[in-house]
Amino acid sequence: MTNNHTGAPPPDLRIVPTNSISPHEDHDSQRAMPLIKRLKHEQFVINPPLVAPMEANQYVVLDGANRYYAFAHLEYPHMLVQVAPYDSGYVELGTWRHIISEWDAGEFVRQLEALHKIEIIEGQDSRAIAHILLKDNRVLALLAPVQGTHERNAALREVVSIYQRNATLYRTALTEMADVWPLYPDAMGVVVFPEYRPADIIAAARFQAFLPPGISRHIVHGRALRVNYPLDWLRDTTRTLADKSQQLEQWMQQKLAARQVRYYAEATYQFDE
Repeated sequence: MTNNHTGAPPPDLRIVPTNSISPHEDHDSQRAMPLIKRLKHEQFVINPPLVAPMEANQYVVLDGANRYYAFAHLEYPHMLVQVAPYDSGYVELGTWRHIISEWDAGEFVRQLEALHKIEIIEGQDSRAIAHILLKDNRVLALLAPVQGTHERNAALREVVSIYQRNATLYRTALTEMADVWPLYPDAMGVVVFPEYRPADIIAAARFQAFLPPGISRHIVHGRALRVNYPLDWLRDTTRTLADKSQQLEQWMQQKLAARQVRYYAEATYQFDE
C-alpha cells in the first residue's frame, strides 16, 4: 500500500465495452435502481467508475459497481472508466466498516444466530469472518466453516443482507468507536471486516465470488472526478469503439488546452455528494 503521495500522473481515461467489465462485489439494489432511472435522463457521466486490468482487455471494477450495473442493465454499449492498475503504486486497498443504525441489537443477534453456518462467540478471534462492535462495548466474533476467500465472501453476503434489509447502513473509515457514536447517535453496532488483497478482488470478479456491497475501499491517487463527459456519446450504438476513443482523446486535449483540469494533492472532504 502506497501512502503520502504528493503527486500523481494524469488519469488514464478510456472508453471500453461494457461487457469487458466485471464487478468484484454485489451491487446495492437500494442505490442501483434509482441510478438506473436517473441515467435514462442524465446528460453527463460525472465520476467515471474505477477499474483495474485483468487480462485480454478485461477489467475489474474497483469502485463503481452500481454504475456498472446500471449501464449493463440499460444495455449501453460502452462505458467511460478510469484505469488504475494495482501495481501502479497509486492504488491502495482497504476495507470500510459498516455502521448499523435504527435497529435493535438483540434482534440483529437473533437473526445472525438463525443463519445455518454462523457461530457467534464473545470477544475477538483471529478465525472470524467479521467482528461486531456493539454500542454497549461488547465484541462479537462471527465464525463460519469456510475454506478460502470465496466461501468467506458467500458467508459475509448472508450476514450483510440481514442488516441491509432491516437497518440503515453507513460506511466509515473511522477506527475509534469514541469518534463513531457521537456522529451516528442512532447506531447500535459497527461491523469490522478482514483485509483483502488485490488478488482476492480479481479472483472475486473472475469467479463471480462476489464480496457484499460496500466492503472494499479503493483509494486512487489522481482520481478523476467531476468529469462531466457527455452520456449520449456513450449511449450511441452507431459509432464504433475506435471512433468513441478518438472522440475522448480530442475531448481530453480540449480540456487540457482550456486549463479545465486541475490536480488537488491534498485529501479533501466533499459536502455535495
